[in-house]
Formats: sequence, C-alpha cells, structure tokens
Amino acid sequence: MSTMQPPPAGAGRRSTHGTDEPVSELVQRASQQLTELVRGELRLAQAEMKEKGRRYGKGGGLFGGAGMAGFLTLQALVATAIAALAVPLPVWAAALIVTAVLGVIAAVLAMSGKKQVDQAAPPTPEQTVESVKADVAEIKESAQR
Repeated sequence: MSTMQPPPAGAGRRSTHGTDEPVSELVQRASQQLTELVRGELRLAQAEMKEKGRRYGKGGGLFGGAGMAGFLTLQALVATAIAALAVPLPVWAAALIVTAVLGVIAAVLAMSGKKQVDQAAPPTPEQTVESVKADVAEIKESAQR
C-alpha cells in the first residue's frame, strides 16, 4: 500500500520570479495597476489643463492691456487733433509723439497676447491623450501575448 503525502506547502504556486501565480492575484494586481494608471493619467490631464488655463488667462490679460492702450491711443489722437488746430506746431507735435508711443505699446501687447493664446490652443490635454493611446496600445499588445 502506498501512502499519499500532501503536496509541500506552496505547491501549485511558484515564486514571483518569472513564474506562475494564482489567477485571482494576477487579476487583482492588473486591476490595481490599471487603477493607478488611470489616476496617473487624470493627474497629468489636470496639470496640463491648468497650464493651458494659465496661458489663456495671461493672453486675455495682455489683450485687455492692448485694448486699454488702444483706447488711450485714440484719446491721445483726439488731443493731438485739438492741439494741431488750436496751437502752433510744437504742442501738436508733442501730442503726436505720445500717440505714436501709445500705439506701439498697444501693438506689442496685442502681439504678446496673441502669442500666449496660440501657445495654449487647442484646449485639450494633448500629452495625456498621447499617453493614453500609448497605454492602450501596450495593453492590447500584452493581451495578445
């Protein structure tokens, strides 16, 4: 008669050094890793959208500054026209110089604002979208193995 001995402890399971593990542990680990991956992608999207929001805000502020400088330019132009009609050359020439300086300031602010808005566009988290696409491709590739 032969006596059957129970399998040694840990039989049916292999160590984590490149060997098999129970399916439940693998599913649990995959679920945990997927959750961590999604959370990481959401944090990346949040950071990216926050940066784009800052750029839109800065661009809007610069456009506001350009509008104010443009309004002041129009006021100075009116003052220049009045001075040109009421007083000899030196007064209106000075007013014209002020008008030109304000016009240059308005142009510089407008170009800076446009640059900021262009850098923020499009308002989508591009890096996150690319990262998620790469993650999906990696998961599909791993599933086919």
